[in-house]
Amino acid sequence: MTTSRRLADKKVERFEKNITKRGAVPETTTKKGSNYPVGPIVLGFFVFVVIGSSLFQIIRTATSGGMA
Repeated sequence: MTTSRRLADKKVERFEKNITKRGAVPETTTKKGSNYPVGPIVLGFFVFVVIGSSLFQIIRTATSGGMA
């Protein structure tokens, strides 16, 4: 048996083993729960800044008499 044939047979064997494992994902790699990328304090600060700036803009527009 030549070297390339031996390597090809080894690759086919690995592939065949992998076919039977398809869809069997270990439980540790699946995401669980609600793991947010930012914390609640950062999210609250962001909401405060966005809503606060929009309210400030509305008040400023109302006091200046419309289009300014």
